[in-house]
Amino acid sequence: MALRGDPLAAKEPRVISRLCVYCGSSVGARGEYARAARELGAVLAGRGIGLVYGGGNIGLMGVLADTVLDAGGEVIGVIPDALVAREIAHDGVTELRVVKSMHERKALMADLADGFIALPGGLGTLEELFEALTWAQLGLHVKPCGLLDVDGFFGDLTRFLDRAVEDRFVRREHRAMLIVDTDAGRLVERLARYHAPHVDKLLDRDET
Repeated sequence: MALRGDPLAAKEPRVISRLCVYCGSSVGARGEYARAARELGAVLAGRGIGLVYGGGNIGLMGVLADTVLDAGGEVIGVIPDALVAREIAHDGVTELRVVKSMHERKALMADLADGFIALPGGLGTLEELFEALTWAQLGLHVKPCGLLDVDGFFGDLTRFLDRAVEDRFVRREHRAMLIVDTDAGRLVERLARYHAPHVDKLLDRDET
């Protein structure tokens, strides 16, 4: 049974200065994906929310970053030095942070942002999102995590999570930590109203 509503919504919205967005280094097979990246970029820039992302100028990463930049928004890219050439680091962003490892990249992106959104992407996108969500489950942060579900791209994933709740592998309150929406503006609003549940901190982030 799918979970509905926002059981963790707060009455008053939080201030979100920057959002970290995970997304593909490819534009994908459907034009809807790039359109969604542009819509999200316009929402962020229009609301004065800075973008933290993987630092590339290709794929959905490049579409998203260029949209925010073209609208006068702030864009901070974070990329490992080994991927600067492969992912073609964006030299037009507000600030480009070159780090030494993927672990340092993810940790810095998390530190710079007030929340997380995943657009369509591949294994890296999912790994980054679920690490951020796992950190929330472990009490390492209280920042909201969201999925922008474009043309049903994440439908099977959300059904899997609901099944994991039903079969008692994931707690209902932890499943509710992931906010899913099909509209970029509405998703950002829901992230702003997220109120993290109390979680006993089990370990520190440097132990993950």
